[in-house]
Formats: sequence, structure tokens, C-alpha cells
Amino acid sequence: MAQCSSSDFRIFGGHVTHITVIENEWIVLPDGRRLAARIWVPAGPGPFPAILEYLPYRKRDVTAPRDQTTHGIFAAAGYACVRVDIAGTGDSDGVFDDEYSEQELSDGEAVLAWIAAQDWCDANIGMIGISWGGFNSLQLAYRQPPALKAVVSVASTTDRYADDIHFMGGCLLSDNANWAGQMFAYQSRPPDPLLRSDWREVWLERMENLPFMAADWLAHPSRDGFWKHGSVCEEYARIKVPVLATTGWADAYVNAPSQLAANLNGPAKALLGPWEHRYAHMSKLGASDFHSEVLGWFDRWLKGEENGAEDLPDYRVFMQEHFDPTQTNKPRKGRWIAEQVWPSAHVAPKTVWLGQDGLAAAPDDGQLDVSTPAHVGRASGVFCPGMRIDNELAGDQSGDDALSVCFDLPLDTPMELLGRAVLKLSITVDKPAAQIVARLCDVSPGGVSQRISYRAFNLTHHAGHDRPEALVPGQRYEVEFALNECAHHLRAGHKLRLALSNSYWPIVWPAPTQTTINLELAECALALPVRSVTDEIDPCAPGAPQPGLTSHSETLRAADAKASTVTQADGTIVQETFDDFGATRDPDHGMEVGSHVTTRYAIHPYDPATANFQSAWNFAFRREGWQVEIDTENTMTCDAQNFYVHRKLRATEGATRSEVLTKEWSQTIPRGHL
Repeated sequence: MAQCSSSDFRIFGGHVTHITVIENEWIVLPDGRRLAARIWVPAGPGPFPAILEYLPYRKRDVTAPRDQTTHGIFAAAGYACVRVDIAGTGDSDGVFDDEYSEQELSDGEAVLAWIAAQDWCDANIGMIGISWGGFNSLQLAYRQPPALKAVVSVASTTDRYADDIHFMGGCLLSDNANWAGQMFAYQSRPPDPLLRSDWREVWLERMENLPFMAADWLAHPSRDGFWKHGSVCEEYARIKVPVLATTGWADAYVNAPSQLAANLNGPAKALLGPWEHRYAHMSKLGASDFHSEVLGWFDRWLKGEENGAEDLPDYRVFMQEHFDPTQTNKPRKGRWIAEQVWPSAHVAPKTVWLGQDGLAAAPDDGQLDVSTPAHVGRASGVFCPGMRIDNELAGDQSGDDALSVCFDLPLDTPMELLGRAVLKLSITVDKPAAQIVARLCDVSPGGVSQRISYRAFNLTHHAGHDRPEALVPGQRYEVEFALNECAHHLRAGHKLRLALSNSYWPIVWPAPTQTTINLELAECALALPVRSVTDEIDPCAPGAPQPGLTSHSETLRAADAKASTVTQADGTIVQETFDDFGATRDPDHGMEVGSHVTTRYAIHPYDPATANFQSAWNFAFRREGWQVEIDTENTMTCDAQNFYVHRKLRATEGATRSEVLTKEWSQTIPRGHL
């Protein structure tokens, strides 16, 4: 039975449209579990096509302000919109087990069938989502449920091992621990007592059964069946519905859109703007009209309107150019371009060779060592900008460049890169485990180095990510890997720089010991994706965002962010961030929510085994007569043999913070080839 049903008016395109908002509807699954849904239904006789967003992020409070800027607009345009909490999260029944689990995806199929059966739905359903919702919309399309007819996937991946928050090029990302800590805090939050009289019982059950995700993910250090599950690249042909894939260049998930445009058999279009890990209309780096893109796609494939969506260029891209990079948010410079067909005949590889004097047109003789300190990466920013308040972006790389081995290519004429550069190396190493990190940078005449692309590679994975093996010191290996997707215009007078290092902290967790990688220069080359085009086509660039897209939540405490880096007396470098997400009150149901997080990354430049990560989250929920608070702590340390992960939870109730539960977990995981 629907609860807290209300009527509302929304404005879109200058028109006032009446919609009904059902604050909570229970979707009963075949096994009797119930998932909580918020539903927006347009005015009129219906039935309507529907849009589903399926997340573990609490429709009742956490995503509610954002949902008002999306689903209310889509409903005003004639779509029934459904926002569902995944099992074990928000107000839904059940116990959460893992991201993109079989339970999540089979439940998703049941949700789609339920929506299709409602009298307000015409059985044509699209899915939308950023990050988690972008992932599971592709994964559900892969499973081919009959009611799913189109997808808009934002900031997602085609390969859960190669391009997610856990591993990159076989290297462990520190965000494996950071994200696990964030999900640990998220999963500890209670249901809303206004919707569930059993909220306290459910809350306790959730906290007692929280999966230890940092340890679970670390237990799969290579590309095994755990990661192949949900990786749509295993069989692209299984996705038969039209897909619009989009993200931003400041986001972590830049590789999937072009992969989908190149590999899907059905209609597939890629769109990459200057944005971070946020919906484009909410970007702090150059907000754009996300709504028209979504509605144009769904109008074509769910309503059958002949609006030409299938004729859009395969790849629409914001071609960036040099600006003074800072870790704080500011707009990017560049212009929109498009390629009608992707892969494009306008992009061809240009091979340059790594030489003693820089990047050269021909192979060079000799050898060169890469042996850099562990703290290279201080200007890297965070792995996934957009998930914090600020202080997230990659800054001027010149300090990191000075600690790296660099190869420069001075430019007399402009050069445009579009795609993925490929680095080929011939190496020997002095240790059984080693990694290399490659960065492409645009260096101005004044020496400011802007990162264009980067990629880490675990050299023990030289034979494949599914079969790592210890390296034999002194034995020569041939390795080849692609850097991340990029679109960048380099001006004449600038230099293209390839910077190589043994680490990139804090984004990449370092190898266990300092290593020396010897390059045989005659066999080391970089293939650049150089774009040359005489006549540009219309890029069909997104316009300005719709006006008036603000939350109606009342601000009780403003958001704030701080970041600092200090060097301790023993040389250890400590980077700390504090993000206060503020506190708000929802006027519709009165819940007050506040949260903040502190992160700490520490490492000694000459001892990578000192790498240390810590985070501490706080969530507070209040309403008259009800108050709960959750504090979580997470740490990850290591030595040459093992990783050590630890977490702690303390939950309290009432104004006096009476203890409800305190619990700690610890686990040791062998490093293997990491």
C-alpha cells in the first residue's frame, strides 16, 4: 500500500504540470521481501513509459534532493519515475550482500516486471543512473529483461576489474579501502521510523551483518569470475537495447562511453563533458543540460518519437585544453567536437619513441632506470572527483614530474589527442613485484603541467590480469597497456610530457618495496591517438542546464571542506581531508540528516610498506522524539607480505547518545602479487 502520497506541481520548459508523488510504495518480490520505492506519476489518463533508478543510497533522504532535480522533471515530461532502494538499504527489506550481486540484479529484474504490470505504466521502461545506477542499468540490460527498452548510463564501466574503484591495470587502488569504508558507513544507517515500525530491529540486523567489503574485494586480486560477473564486456552482444553512455573528464569512469559506442550492436552514443562524478546539471566544472539529453533519448526509444536520436554523432566530446590546474573546483577550458562514427577515421596512432632526450621520431639506444620515491602523486587529486565537497582535482603536476622520469615532445604546431594512448615497454626489474605509472601531461611554456591522462600497471600482470606471476629479477619482459581515454588540444609552444614513476600515491597503493625498473629504450614506444580533421561537424553540444533546479530542503549546517599536507619529523608525508556534508531538514517529513568524513593518507617516501589509510565517518539523524548517530572508523595498513584492514562501528540513540551497538572487525589478507 502506498504511504505519504502527495500531489505536486513541477515546471519544465515553461509549462506547469501536475504530478502525483507517492512517497513510499512497497514492491513485493517473489520471495515476499519488500523493496521501498518513491514514485512520480504524471497527470493524465496514462499509461506512461517509466524510468527506473535503482540504488543503495536511501531515496528518503540522501538522494532525495538530487531526485527532485531529475525525476520530478522527467515526470513533468510524461514519464512515471521510480526510485528504488536496493535490498538491505534505505527502507527496503533484506540484508545487503555486495555491489552488483546476483541478489541485486535478480531483484532488479523483478522490479522491472512489477513496474511493467502497473496500470500507470505502458510496459516500456528505461533505466538511468550515475555510478552504481549506471553500472546496474548496463548489467540488467545484459540480462535482457523484456520490459527494459533503453538505458542512460552515467559514469559506469564495462569491466568491473579493469575500470572500477578497486583495481587499475592490476594495481590496487587505495579507494578499495576508502570506498569500502564509505559503504560501511552508508549501510549502517537505519530505516525511517515513519515508514517502518520495526526500524530498530531492522537497523540492528543490518549492523550485525555488514559485509566486510574491503576484505572481500581484496580476496580477488586478479580478474577472476568474481569480477567477470557484471562485466558487460564479457559479451557486448547481449546488450540489445539503445544505450546513451555519458560521463565527464574529471570523473574516474572515462573509458566506458567510447567502448560502448564502439562495441554495442544496437544504437549506442557516447557523450563526455568537462564534468566530475555528478549528473551534468549539477557539475561544479561546467554544468550542462542533462535533462534534454535524457529526455531526447527516452522520447525516441520509449515513446517512439522520430526525433533523430539515432542520428546523433557516435561520440560527442568536450575537447579540453590547457588551463592552470588546481585541486579546487573551477570550470575547464575547451570546445565541443563530435565524431559521427566511432572508432573514427579521423584518429590515427602516431608513434613516438622514448629516448635519452625525450620523445623522438625514431628509436633510441641505451637504457634508463625508473626508481622514484613512494610519494609521487601528491598532486594527483582523488581517484573519483565529485564524491567530496572540494579539493578533489588533479593539480599542477610539475612537482610530481620533478620526482619522475620524464620524456618531453616540444610542439611547433598544435596537436589534438582523442582516445587512448598505448605505452609499450621493454623492462627488467630488481624485485618480484613492481608497478609502473604513466602520465601524459600538457606543459605550458611557463612550466605548468596539466595531467591529460594516466594509468597504473602491475608488472606481474604482464601475461594478463587473470594470470599474474612473480617477476624474475633481471629477466626481460615486454609489457603494453593503454592509458585512460582523453580528449585534449595541445597548443603550439607547449610540450607533451610522458612521466613515468613507480608509484602514484595516494590513488594507487604502492608495491611492497622500492623497485628499480630498467627500460631498454630501443623497444619503448608511445602510440598517441592523434586527431586530424578538416571540416568539423555539428557537435550537438548540450546547452545550459534547466533553470530553478534547486532542492527544497532546509539547510541547517552549511557544507565545508578542508585539505592539508604535512611532512612529519621522520619524513612521513601525511595528507588529510575533512568534508562536512552539512545538515539539512526535509520539510515533507521532517527528518534532519547530517554527515561528515575525515580521511588520512600517510607514507614515507623511501618505504612504500608504510602506506597507511584511515577514514572516520559520522551520520546523525533526528526528528522530534527520535535521534540516532553512527560513527565508523576504517584503517588499512600493510607490510611486505600482508594487508591489514580494520573497522569499528558505534551506534547510539537519543539525545544522551545511549549506546546501541559497538563492534569491531579485523582481517589479514596476503598481498600475493600486489
